[in-house]
Amino acid sequence: MPATRDHLTPHRHGGDGWVECSYSPDGAGAPHRHWGLLGAAGLLLVRRAGDGAVSDVVLQHRALWSHHGGTWGVPGGALDVGEDAVTGALRESWEEAGVEPRAVRVVGAHVLDHGVWRYTTVVGEVADGAAVHPEASDPESLQVRWVPVGELGALPLLPAFAAALPALWDVLAAGGSGSEAAGQTPGPRA
Repeated sequence: MPATRDHLTPHRHGGDGWVECSYSPDGAGAPHRHWGLLGAAGLLLVRRAGDGAVSDVVLQHRALWSHHGGTWGVPGGALDVGEDAVTGALRESWEEAGVEPRAVRVVGAHVLDHGVWRYTTVVGEVADGAAVHPEASDPESLQVRWVPVGELGALPLLPAFAAALPALWDVLAAGGSGSEAAGQTPGPRA
């Protein structure tokens, strides 16, 4: 990971680009696009209260010009050439939210698989002894902050993130089993 971040210049990677997709869980969906020629990944980072319950999550308020602009979701984006989902999610969270990769303890992942494209939400907790102070650090964000879990229902969430939340909570409940396969949302296989 780079030692500094450039807050003004958009980050470009070899996997940037749109993928055309016709997958729909009910088979009635219209063709649509996904960002990330090689797939995409994001980080759901949580912190826990003294009683062990999840108290807050890091969320990004997406720039109005972006896909589903104005909604809240996890920092994330297109995977780069040769990059696995965990590395990509940690890189994107660093670029977009200033979350140091070493401050994250990965506990699992949830995969949304559309055959020609997949999105992996890496689930992590703040590592012991680490302090995380997220901030919007590129033009893709209006704001990045810790959001109390009780406020999630009041925010306009990115539709795919809202749909995945129950499975993401299940990954967290599995509590650090490290199973990357936990929370798989199946789609057609390419």
